[in-house]
Amino acid sequence: MAGNSQRRGAIAKGRKKGATTGSGGNRRRGLEGKGPTPKAKDRPYHKAHKAAQAAEQRNKGPRKRAAGDAEWIIGRNSVVEALREDVPVNGIYVAEGAERDGRLREAFQLASEKGISLLEVTKPELDRLTGFNGHQGLAARIPAYDYAHADDLLDKAAEIGEKPLIVALDQVTDPRNLGAIVRSAAAFGAHGVVIPERRAAGMTAAAWKTSAGAAARIPVAQTVNLTRQLKAYQDAGCMVVGLDMDGDITLPELGSPDGLADGPLVIVVGAEGGGLSRLVQETCDQIVSIPMANSVESLNAGVAASVVLYAVAEARR
Repeated sequence: MAGNSQRRGAIAKGRKKGATTGSGGNRRRGLEGKGPTPKAKDRPYHKAHKAAQAAEQRNKGPRKRAAGDAEWIIGRNSVVEALREDVPVNGIYVAEGAERDGRLREAFQLASEKGISLLEVTKPELDRLTGFNGHQGLAARIPAYDYAHADDLLDKAAEIGEKPLIVALDQVTDPRNLGAIVRSAAAFGAHGVVIPERRAAGMTAAAWKTSAGAAARIPVAQTVNLTRQLKAYQDAGCMVVGLDMDGDITLPELGSPDGLADGPLVIVVGAEGGGLSRLVQETCDQIVSIPMANSVESLNAGVAASVVLYAVAEARR
């Protein structure tokens, strides 16, 4: 009967006053707002997000690989040009079903003539290997460049009984400039090129191609600290000269009979825009300028190095 507190279940035993433990708090939190719905491109599993990531990757180009890792040349024109210029290639990779055009056939022919292995893989596998999906169905794998030690360049000059001539690059980040300087260094009798390990261009496929094969004939060395290496060259008896438009002496003075060109020499080339860094410039024994018409402010780093190397070669003859 109503009000009978003796019936079974009428009294909840063992309960304390206060908030009841249960789902009430969860219900309240469930009613709270979670903010605006993320845009489709910000949702990791939405196709718009994947499309945005793919577009970003295309704009960035192939991913950079760790030092010492192999590098990839991608695209039909790039692969054919690399094979023409004798860039060292470990293998040619072609995607299954890739359209056979003139460039692909030439790549196959050059690879056959040079004894380079040709491998056919699926397009997704080639995407994964190169880290890029704009390879046009063709890619070439080149080995990591085997850099020399900076001190080895002095040993090379001593072995052939010549006074050292070394080119050092400071903040040169364009691999095509590096390739052009390597080519000029080989042409004018330098014993090697030194580059910093960080914030500088390395011997990539682009540098190899620009060097027109010279990178196989002249050593390129890396150094952790360029300033420290320049001081080591000075301790070994080398004169270190930097190139700058506001030089202490001009190029004709460097190449004069009583100039510095005839002795052990290290030529330091800076970036086209920024020039030599402050510490490197302070380390140089002399700063040399190339006389130019007033309408021209500076030369490309590769061109400037070529002009100075030619003048030094002429002075040493």
